[in-house]
Amino acid sequence: MSKQRLGEMMQSIEQAPPPPPTAPAPPQHQLAVQNSAGSLSFNSNLSKEDEEMSRSALSTFRAKEEEIERKKMEVREKVQAQLGRVEEETKRLATIREELEGLSDPMRKEVSAVRKKIDTVNKELKPLGQSCQKKEREYKEALEAFNEKNREKVQLITKLMESMQLVGESEKMRMKKLEELSKNVDSMQ
Repeated sequence: MSKQRLGEMMQSIEQAPPPPPTAPAPPQHQLAVQNSAGSLSFNSNLSKEDEEMSRSALSTFRAKEEEIERKKMEVREKVQAQLGRVEEETKRLATIREELEGLSDPMRKEVSAVRKKIDTVNKELKPLGQSCQKKEREYKEALEAFNEKNREKVQLITKLMESMQLVGESEKMRMKKLEELSKNVDSMQ
């Protein structure tokens, strides 16, 4: 069985729709709400047999769901095991092919080894590049936040200076007013 076929089987198992739920029992509850002097009362016509039947149906449904889920997991595990074996066999075949090619042309083996090293370095470079980009984004965000806070600080300092100037002017006017009042008091004596 091919690796592709096993992958398709695995996908179809994962995407299989859940079994249709059993049809819900027709509503057998009749609730009557009476509001007299702030008290509420509820009347229910659900018999104990009906209640027991719905519990039984629910537990049967849950048991079937659990069984389906268990079987699904078993199939998934078997497919994963098969995929693992297929991967191992694929690697073995690739190794054998490389050995055969190496026998026909010794330079080809060296070229293949260099290509493998390049592939390995490329695989190592990819996460490093992503990490670098992520850190650049974080740096830009931190710098932007820093600059924003700095602008806010400058605005607050400017506002403080304006407030201090207004307070100074206000105090001068109050002193002038006090001096005038003091003169008026002195002239009254």
